[in-house]
Amino acid sequence: MPADAPRLKKELTLFDVYAISTGAMFSSGFFLLPGLATAQAGPATVLAYFLAGVFILPALFSAAELSTAMPKAGGAYYFLDRSLGPLAGTVGGIGTWLALVLKSAFALVGMGAYLVFFIDIPVKPLAVALTVAFAVLNVVGAKETSGLQRVLVTVLVGVLAFFVVQGLVEVGRLGGDNLAQQFTPFSPFGVEGLLATVGLVFVSYAGLTKVASVAEEVQNPDRNLPLGMFLSLATATAIYCVGVFIMIAVLDPSELRSDLTPVATAAEKFFTWLPEPWGLGLIVAAAIAAFASTGNAGILSASRYPLAMARDGLVTQKLGVLGRFGTPTTAVVVTSALMVFVIVALDVEGIAKLASAFQLLLFGLLNVAVIVMRESRIPSYVPGYRSPLYPWVQIVGILLPIVLIAQLGGFAIFLSMVMIAGGVAWYVWYVKDNPRVEREGAIYHLFERLGRSRYEGLDSELRTILKDKGLPDETPFEHLVTRSTVLDVDADASFESVARRAAASLAARAGLPAARLETAFLDGSRTGATPVSRGVALPHLRLPEVDRPELVIVRSQSGLSIGVDTVGDERPDTDHTVYAVFFLLSPKEPPGRHLRTLASIASRIDEAPFMDDWRAADTEQDLKEVLLHNDRLLALALTGDGPTADLVGRALKDVPLPRGVLVALVHRDGAVAVPSGATVLRRGDRLTILGDPAGIAALEARMRG
Repeated sequence: MPADAPRLKKELTLFDVYAISTGAMFSSGFFLLPGLATAQAGPATVLAYFLAGVFILPALFSAAELSTAMPKAGGAYYFLDRSLGPLAGTVGGIGTWLALVLKSAFALVGMGAYLVFFIDIPVKPLAVALTVAFAVLNVVGAKETSGLQRVLVTVLVGVLAFFVVQGLVEVGRLGGDNLAQQFTPFSPFGVEGLLATVGLVFVSYAGLTKVASVAEEVQNPDRNLPLGMFLSLATATAIYCVGVFIMIAVLDPSELRSDLTPVATAAEKFFTWLPEPWGLGLIVAAAIAAFASTGNAGILSASRYPLAMARDGLVTQKLGVLGRFGTPTTAVVVTSALMVFVIVALDVEGIAKLASAFQLLLFGLLNVAVIVMRESRIPSYVPGYRSPLYPWVQIVGILLPIVLIAQLGGFAIFLSMVMIAGGVAWYVWYVKDNPRVEREGAIYHLFERLGRSRYEGLDSELRTILKDKGLPDETPFEHLVTRSTVLDVDADASFESVARRAAASLAARAGLPAARLETAFLDGSRTGATPVSRGVALPHLRLPEVDRPELVIVRSQSGLSIGVDTVGDERPDTDHTVYAVFFLLSPKEPPGRHLRTLASIASRIDEAPFMDDWRAADTEQDLKEVLLHNDRLLALALTGDGPTADLVGRALKDVPLPRGVLVALVHRDGAVAVPSGATVLRRGDRLTILGDPAGIAALEARMRG
């Protein structure tokens, strides 16, 4: 995605993550599929739903890890593109788009099946009409708001909980013999039928992919994404299993197998105590709300995949153009047209099987992506949540989809292969030689360990993501720089002597032996653990005895020579000349804070004018301002005339500054000091001012007005 692409606002909370996942999983998976599933597995359908919930765990662990490491719009497409490269991104992006299209089409067919309780018209024409209606709403800007989603899910879970409680009461009245008869034989179609049904109902858990696609909009993604996913999966699995158990217990097996509205049919059996048609109406209203939410949000989510791919250059730029209402009109129209075709051309079971096949394929690839990202050892790959039992969980998550796809039948397998072949063909024809596509995936970093090249741009992109993920309770990077020590070293200085001076400065502040820090910094540079790029070195340590991050900044006009190991034998074999060295010492926990600080430094280094500005800086304050240069910093000289004249002679506590803005450094008479509220400003002072962008902009406009 281009650097100038608009960033989405982080407005989604933990409850929103839970609501999006749960709402998506409680549409077709509960209101439509149980009847079709029992036709293949009989009473063992309960076990099939449970196994599908268990089998989703590897993909859930991997999706949570990738989402917290790369919380960007595009979900599975973005993960696959950045881990495996544009070829996998093309195949995965098309596959994700198709899976969401199929899932949304399935939901609208299900919505039509429930609406016919009140409107006597054919299901498929009604589903087509609903698709067109939702497409129009998406084009003109109607969208599923987080507030509406919370209300819908609260109603859904409340109604389903009511259904489960009342249903269990009814099951208790059946007696042991009648219940045993309903569940005998438990698995009439054997293991093969059970596994085929697991593959069929797997589509019920596709809501996890939808959550990953909105990861960029989630507040505190390191916590809220995995927690919301796990809570949603627990809720869905419990209600699926208990709800299907109730349906099998109270309904005639032959009727259930052909029933497209099994929940409503079951509710009619034990909601008889409610006035007609309140019992049926309650279930139908809940089903319609679930299907409407899934269908409308499905078009919204699915259309964003071609939008993201267009921005990355994998499809025509026309799909990335926004219409007069600020929506991707072309992408919405193309997505909706495909949904109409799926509804008309495929039967409902075919839709479910194809959606499951594509979803299984994508979930398998997500597990591959985690292995590649971890083994690439990119420093900026810092997931807030790490999958347990790595890599065994991922290996299982790769093998399971292969087994389950094989159980879905030859047609689903054939179309899965067609999708892969189509994606590869599109890559060869359109993407491979496209000058807009210059990136490669993290797998190239893995290849580097085998002696091949890697793609440096990915680490830079991940550093930007990592910096953007900064937590509000962490020590601000700006404050770390302002209190740092600056060493402007002579031409004859060596890296070893500089490391000794930096270690002594850090040791005095951290209360640690200087020799220990010096040895660790030097060992890190010799073994390749110190990042060296663009004439800058970043020696860094994390120690449990350290209370807060500390930084020593070093500038060498003539350059320092650093020997670096590039082949992995822990012996320096390449010399690099660096003009800036940043010695960073951080607490052991949390690791994300340390790496986010590195990311903030590295992202500044990646800016083209950094080295010229760095070498041209005259004073300690100049050097710090070069490193801090962004929309959160303002350097202000008090000349004694103009707008700054009002500041001269005033104590800082009496200076009217915008909210969220503070004076971090005062440069006076060749010395730099961190001021207090009692510091009186003088003519000739140079102030380094930090704050939020809006406050800095307001102050700059006032001082230069």
